[in-house]
Amino acid sequence: MAKPAEAALSGIREAILDGAWMPGERLAPPHLAQRFSTSTTVIRESLTRLSGEGLVAAIPNRGFFVPELNLQQLQDQTELRCVTEELAVNLAIARGDLEWESALIATHYRLSKAPRRQLDNPEQFTPEWGKAHRDFHQLLLAPCACPPILELSANLANSTLLYRRWAAASQGATHRNVEAEHEALLQAALDRDAPTLAARLRTHYEASAKIILDAGLLKLDIF
Repeated sequence: MAKPAEAALSGIREAILDGAWMPGERLAPPHLAQRFSTSTTVIRESLTRLSGEGLVAAIPNRGFFVPELNLQQLQDQTELRCVTEELAVNLAIARGDLEWESALIATHYRLSKAPRRQLDNPEQFTPEWGKAHRDFHQLLLAPCACPPILELSANLANSTLLYRRWAAASQGATHRNVEAEHEALLQAALDRDAPTLAARLRTHYEASAKIILDAGLLKLDIF
């Protein structure tokens, strides 16, 4: 069973990524303490940690807020993610073993079987697919065994999820063959072809960013 602090941290992170609060909305510790059945001290610690992940904006003398979104920042974050993961991929391919390959195949299989779109809201991914997708991308890099790189990659991935959550509807998203892209990533990893895997990851991430950039962000009343 998760400790209260970890449960609060995970709960707030997932709620932000699920769009429980709009970009720019204030995150009040007393309200969150009631929502997650914990103390305001635990909530403040969680929000401070999430600010380090880029999912919360901590503004001195004002409090904590969901970050406001900026499309130029998305472009910059995408480039940083591509560069970071190119380094991670080179280390992962050099250090990964047969157990990693087997786990990668199994994780990809779970991803391929998870329903991707919500029936009642086709613009959003299902929680099952979201978890399987996150697990697959994290496992691709895991053998690099460099915590700072893995942490930065995870934070940039979450930032991209936040942009995708608040992106306007797009035909490009529904027509994209993401399954084929993931199969290509898996094959490059199994072939131990680091340059190809890094190039395919860049194409994968830049395609996601382009869909969001082309569609733009939702028009939110709070702005």
